[in-house]
Amino acid sequence: MKKIIVGMATCGLSAGAKEIYDKFAEILSGNKKSFNLSRTGCIGMCYLEPLVEVRESESRVLYSRVTPEIAERIFREHILEGRIVEENAACIINIDGEISGPEAEFLKLQKRIVLRNCGYIDPESIDEYESADGYKGVRKALLEMNPEDIIGEIKDSGLRGRGGAGFPTGLKWSFAAGSEGDVKYVVCNADEGDPGAFMDRSVLEGDPHSVIEGMIICARAIGASSGFIYCRAEYPLAIRRLKIAIEAAGEKGYLGKDILGSGFDFDIEIKQGAGAFVCGEETALFASIEGKRGMPRIRPPFPAQKGLWRKPTNNNNVETYANVPWIILNGSSEYVGYGTEKSRGTKVFALAGRVKRGGLAEVEMGTTIEDLVFNIGGGIKDGGKFKAVQMGGPSGGCIPSDLSDTPVDFESIPATGAIMGSGGMVILDDSTCMVEMARFFLNFTQDESCGKCTFCRIGTLRLLETLKRITNGEGETDDVEKLQLWGERIKQSSLCGLGQTAPNPVLTTIRYYRDEYDAHINDKKCPAGSCNPLVDFKIDPEKCTGCTLCAKNCPVDAISGNPKENHVIDNSICVKCGKCITSCQFGAVYKS
Repeated sequence: MKKIIVGMATCGLSAGAKEIYDKFAEILSGNKKSFNLSRTGCIGMCYLEPLVEVRESESRVLYSRVTPEIAERIFREHILEGRIVEENAACIINIDGEISGPEAEFLKLQKRIVLRNCGYIDPESIDEYESADGYKGVRKALLEMNPEDIIGEIKDSGLRGRGGAGFPTGLKWSFAAGSEGDVKYVVCNADEGDPGAFMDRSVLEGDPHSVIEGMIICARAIGASSGFIYCRAEYPLAIRRLKIAIEAAGEKGYLGKDILGSGFDFDIEIKQGAGAFVCGEETALFASIEGKRGMPRIRPPFPAQKGLWRKPTNNNNVETYANVPWIILNGSSEYVGYGTEKSRGTKVFALAGRVKRGGLAEVEMGTTIEDLVFNIGGGIKDGGKFKAVQMGGPSGGCIPSDLSDTPVDFESIPATGAIMGSGGMVILDDSTCMVEMARFFLNFTQDESCGKCTFCRIGTLRLLETLKRITNGEGETDDVEKLQLWGERIKQSSLCGLGQTAPNPVLTTIRYYRDEYDAHINDKKCPAGSCNPLVDFKIDPEKCTGCTLCAKNCPVDAISGNPKENHVIDNSICVKCGKCITSCQFGAVYKS
């Protein structure tokens, strides 16, 4: 029997997937046993939501931007008559796994290990997870391997932490395993706070059992009996599905006492965070779990010796744990076949910004930025020109388009001045002002600074104040040198990694786009036409119809002209509010 599967992650639900699911449920109620109806998480094609898959055996057809009317056609033509609704089919995957269709390129270049079940199984069904080889890694780890074997396998795989630092995971586990302690903890950092990043949320919404299974294996390796998943309360669907998964895993004997008869005990709790960016730093995260204000502390001692409640603790993020069951089940020798010599495996990226195909993509380490932006992402929206990619979240940096052949791995990205981060990738086009972009991210990091150390608390404020002056046309000749000096000092002297990386957006934009800073400061111009105080508003006489809407919406009467005649803007009066642009229905008002 054919199966209809509706993508119901946050991206799908935001686009109307619940209405589509209800429509299929209504059709099914009047046509009983004509098909099976199910749900799944995000398949990665967020730009095509709502997505619906029709699956028969192993052949799959993905329909995009499905409406209730298209749902009826899918039922009538595909389910009943066996004909694919070609004009709405984004991808067709045949029984041999060959992909065709207009959106096939998005999937063809990907290697899905972390996302292996996302968009494929029902995340609320442990039976579907088990049928996709779920919990076989735990069985192998608990019943066939000792802790040293597990750590050795993870070390041999070359897996490095996917939260940003890229520290070798097996080595990290060995530190916690070697620490003396009557109690040890496993912590999963699901406090994904980077603007533009949604990798961890998508994994938790689409395949929560893979994270739980990875944590159980880690616990066995280091000798822990308790685990915490620290997830921000802003992810309600992820938390709901985690709760369902933890309960189901307990009922099946994968959590609790004497797991699978191995004599090993382990349980997991969820701790909901309030969304503070600093709690992505592990010692601040521990403090929050302990019920304290989330603030980092000086290391050493490191968490492997004294972490949560001063007990030996291992902390990894969602993506890292989701890799683990696959490695244990398939072996490190297969995992090292992907990626580069020093950066093994795959990496999940969230493509956002001015890219045509915004969504989630998992690629081998070493894939170039160009492949991600153009071959998977489909290039730049609205005919714009690729200018740069911002990686690593607000503490990351910008990589210009002429370095788009840079491989994404733990060696090549830092060499550009940016950082891998957790996988947020914001694509920028030529309408982006790089000085304004640096100001935007500094505004975020300054707001989110916990205030504990002076260099972060005061230093980022000085950077932000200077960037505000520059984008307002009040820059001074030595501002760039001040930004560089303060930025380097903040990097060298801040207490935690968040402070140490906060100046990255400023330093990388100065490194690659110094001419834009000079234009703002010396010429009082914004080359991208983005910073309102540094541009003139004009009306294109070829497009102006004299409709008078711009003049009626101008708060200072800076626009003049008779009805049905060209209008003009007096920039000596204009306050650069931009209402003329938003009110013009003909695209006649522009900035220069």
